[in-house]
Amino acid sequence: MIPVGRCNRDEITRVVHEVMFSILPTLRGQTIAGDKSLEEYGADSVDRVEIILAILNRLGARKPLSAFSSLADINEMVDYLCEMNQV
Repeated sequence: MIPVGRCNRDEITRVVHEVMFSILPTLRGQTIAGDKSLEEYGADSVDRVEIILAILNRLGARKPLSAFSSLADINEMVDYLCEMNQV
């Protein structure tokens, strides 16, 4: 869990990537580009929900899933998670 009030973008990015690799095993060994969406990595709607819930769980955060629906790519997700963590 990342302490609230501090944004460690590298740590949040690492968590996002680890969760993606665990839920989308076909990604293992690939580099995840921040300018791509979860859909572009083959995540269907169930995968996306699982990814977001797992990330929130790992970060010890609580946010509605709907808050993630307007995020265009991985970079925006990391930025959002970082902003959320500073509250």
